[in-house]
Amino acid sequence: MKVDASCHCGSVTYQAEIDPGQVVICHCADCQTFSSAPYRVSVFGVALENLSLKGTPRIYTKIGGSGREVLVAFCPDCGTALYSTKNDAEGPFSLRVGAIRQRRELIPKMQGFCASGQAWAMNIEGISRIPERE
Repeated sequence: MKVDASCHCGSVTYQAEIDPGQVVICHCADCQTFSSAPYRVSVFGVALENLSLKGTPRIYTKIGGSGREVLVAFCPDCGTALYSTKNDAEGPFSLRVGAIRQRRELIPKMQGFCASGQAWAMNIEGISRIPERE
């Protein structure tokens, strides 16, 4: 599936060819902190040759659960999370679904690090809904 994405301010954009079957919810503590939310949704396994980036994201290097370095990319102007990859920046890339314009079509197929998840975030069907403002 072809997707296109942008940070909130438009300084960094990309196009990518993704597998919509690789959309994953991550409940790990790092994803909770990075997203300022109970979890983060990403598309895993995007090869470098399937990603066309315009603009220059800022890179933060973190140590993953495996003990290896992970590069985390975000817009230097607005802070929108964009992707992460291994420390050689050669891929595969995990693209952040929130920046992808086609995000309504990217339905998660898996969840990870559920033991770190917030219990209340595992099923939110019973929480009342507020309609969007017009």
